[in-house]
Amino acid sequence: MVNCTIDHIPVTVPANTTIMQAAESIGIAVPHLCFLKDLNEIAACRVCAVEIKGTDRLLTACNNVVAEGMAILTNSPKVTVDRRRTVQMILSQHDFRCATCVRSRNCSLQDLAGDLNIQDVPFESCIERRPWNRDFPLIRDAAKCIKCMRCIQVCDKMQSLGVWDFEGTGSRSTVNVSHARNIEDAGCSLCGQCVTHCPVGALSERDDTGRFLRAVMDPDTTVAVQVAPAVRTAWAESLGLPLEAAPVGKIFDALKKMGADYVFDTAFSADLTIMEEANELVARFAAGDLAERPMFTSCCPGWVRFLKSEYPHLESRLSTAKSPMQMFGSVMKTAFAEDQNLDPNRLFSVAVMPCLAKKSEAEMPLYAGEYAGHETDCVLTTREFARLIRACHINMATLEAVPADTLYQSVSGAGIIFGATGGVMEAALRTAYHTLTGRNCPGDHFADVRATGQDTGVTEATFAIGDTSLRVAAVSGLANTRRLIEALEAGRARYDFVEVMACPGGCVGGGGQPIHDGEERAFARGKNLYFLDRGAPIRHCHENPDIRALYRDHYGEPGSPAARRLLHTDHRHWAMPRGL
Repeated sequence: MVNCTIDHIPVTVPANTTIMQAAESIGIAVPHLCFLKDLNEIAACRVCAVEIKGTDRLLTACNNVVAEGMAILTNSPKVTVDRRRTVQMILSQHDFRCATCVRSRNCSLQDLAGDLNIQDVPFESCIERRPWNRDFPLIRDAAKCIKCMRCIQVCDKMQSLGVWDFEGTGSRSTVNVSHARNIEDAGCSLCGQCVTHCPVGALSERDDTGRFLRAVMDPDTTVAVQVAPAVRTAWAESLGLPLEAAPVGKIFDALKKMGADYVFDTAFSADLTIMEEANELVARFAAGDLAERPMFTSCCPGWVRFLKSEYPHLESRLSTAKSPMQMFGSVMKTAFAEDQNLDPNRLFSVAVMPCLAKKSEAEMPLYAGEYAGHETDCVLTTREFARLIRACHINMATLEAVPADTLYQSVSGAGIIFGATGGVMEAALRTAYHTLTGRNCPGDHFADVRATGQDTGVTEATFAIGDTSLRVAAVSGLANTRRLIEALEAGRARYDFVEVMACPGGCVGGGGQPIHDGEERAFARGKNLYFLDRGAPIRHCHENPDIRALYRDHYGEPGSPAARRLLHTDHRHWAMPRGL
């Protein structure tokens, strides 16, 4: 143990504790911009500099450890003047037109400049500007980059993709797409983790709120919106509404107030996905197709992009089932349009998703020829939805929990847990159990596949279902996924079925979710989905009455020719640039 004082308060902490950690242990927050625990501890911004009595040089608190007898001052006049000058220098290279920035009111640099009472920047302005493809789902604004290198470290260490890199030296140093590539050619998974870990507005999603507003304004267009399970756990975080007062029904009410004609829960098509995916799993297993390599889930487009870029030889191991978002879009423009006597060419399908990769997925050639356009015409992230609520001046206090529209109103708890890592696996196993045994398993029978915390990269289990033994794994985070695939390729691991989510914690931690700088809320959000599952009146996808009606009236049975044509896809229809 080491004894020291911080701002004149005695502190005793274990050896090798950083100054920042020691200060936090007694409730003293040291300001910082670049620091991310275990990912970016390089003191690039120097905002966290503190004074050590008896020395002239300030020390950065994030990567220097306490020493016996050290007297630390985190807010002395010397520290304040230095910190203020540092932030002013950062601002001299930053486009601080905050009023038009997507991160305004949720920006660490903006907050810090306000706290330090910075009202002018005495240094010459030198702002970097670079061209960018504004049609790409991920947007980078070089003029706002503060060169903290968080995006580089997150992409390298958390996702193992190396999309970003540092280039140049001295005052010309900057962050850019690695190896002088365009972002379109970089094999980016579009997981969006670089966006949620950026402290400023240098990285963001392509804003599609204007497309949505134009659609609801068009009297000749019918707008149908679906809302992903993970959105309900996070949408109100930045809107001042506590979780217990933010059921999915209030999202539906807000969308209706914005002008949507129909609103639905994507948990419905998650149930539909499981009907097809569980049927496919059982069929592949019975045919011996899983003897050497597993079937992988295909509902996460970030993961699908990763596999097609990094391991294209495994493309055939993906389930052919479309994602819930794409399935719902397909149902909207076929079965729903037919039942409601709507022209599918005038039906605008919108999805509110926790994900950037969904924007790209909606543009892929996965759709069927029965209707014009794609299954999904517009994807809004959870953050975009929250911005729309503000833009439309919707009073949160007036929102009521309204039901989804018929014909697709019923959802199961199994569909709701799709948003958490392990949820797709668990939902599929519940239905596979019924398929193989003819009876339902208890609701929590497959709970062993659930992740228990942020450090849990891979969850493994073996289940006996009747006379069948299934070896399964659920993994989240692409660096963890890479390790799992390499273990499979080397013969060190063996599974029949693997669920992969690109984002740590699953969709609840997606790149389109509300941003809380330095704080990961994915697993707390996931617990809420499991809470909703436990209280759901229907806990198995195959018991959803609206799903049964859809098959009865349109598809016949899972895996039928009609279902194969509209609810499945050929992953060979599109390609990804190869990773390095």
